[in-house]
Amino acid sequence: MDRRDYSLLGKDGQRAIETGLAGANWYATEIPRKVMKELMKRSDGPAIRDTLIWLAALFGFAAIAIALWPSWWSAPFWLAYGLLYGSSTDSRWHECGHGTAFKTRWMNDAVYQFACFMIMRNPVTWKNGHARHHTDTTIVGRDPQILSRRPPNLQKMLANLVGLVDVPLAFKSMIQLASGHLTDEERDYVPEAEWPAAIRVARIWLAIYVATVALAVLMGSILPLMVIGLPRMYGAWHMTITGILQHAALADNVIDHRLNSRTILMNPISRFIYWNMNYHIEHHMFTMVPYHKLPALHECIKHDLPAPNASTWQAIREAVPVLLRQLKDPEHFLVRGLPSTARPYLWSGREVAAEAAE
Repeated sequence: MDRRDYSLLGKDGQRAIETGLAGANWYATEIPRKVMKELMKRSDGPAIRDTLIWLAALFGFAAIAIALWPSWWSAPFWLAYGLLYGSSTDSRWHECGHGTAFKTRWMNDAVYQFACFMIMRNPVTWKNGHARHHTDTTIVGRDPQILSRRPPNLQKMLANLVGLVDVPLAFKSMIQLASGHLTDEERDYVPEAEWPAAIRVARIWLAIYVATVALAVLMGSILPLMVIGLPRMYGAWHMTITGILQHAALADNVIDHRLNSRTILMNPISRFIYWNMNYHIEHHMFTMVPYHKLPALHECIKHDLPAPNASTWQAIREAVPVLLRQLKDPEHFLVRGLPSTARPYLWSGREVAAEAAE
């Protein structure tokens, strides 16, 4: 294969359309209809509970950190606040963007907007980009949210542990949208009717950041920026690690999420921060199952999935050697073994056609 063209308007995107990879019918484990209906049932209770805990911790850590500022005793509380600000908001915008976290729509919308601001992802462009990510997961030239490309940019991955790449790009996008312009790629997947909303949000956000910087200058202190803006950087490490591990070192240009996604058994704190997105094969295979039902979904279909990674550290140790090899051999990737109870991997639509013809 030639060097991959990840642009959404390039040759690989066109090739994906021509070969049927774009918008393909993906493999899904068979689940009884009654069980699936129960798994997809939405409820406000779990998300209200988790959101109240999340907000209490977020504002509690911030209040203590501000009270102790500028003493070094404030540092642990800033670190905890940053983790909730710069990492846990990634899963909150994600789940509420799917509309599955809460049963009540306005609750999804409220948490979605709040989390999008903190994670610096425009709620209009990112929602549409994420819809494409699910339609064409890791399809080169179609998926706008591929974090681990081939060959991998390891320097970028490391820099993003503290947001050194993502945050400047987010500000660049914010300023561009605020000036009334979408990129050509954004115009490819964002409906034209939604362009004014994306521009309006960017202008509001930019005004908030300008006001925060102005307040910091007037106070002669970075304290306002420690509350708004900087935690997106110093608290990004958890989000960066979990985000990269979702698909890193696995197959691309396939139509089976068992081949391109990774499920990891994480500790309870990471699962709370990540809102169960560690069950990532399950989420991609059945997108409309709420986050609090993903452990149950895993139990229903684990007979058909590769064994999950036992921990985040074990997943890192599995992925890193593959990423290092991809620096010289971009075609190399990991294929994880399936249990004897699983159906074979589905690599392409051609296999579907062949199976239907038999």
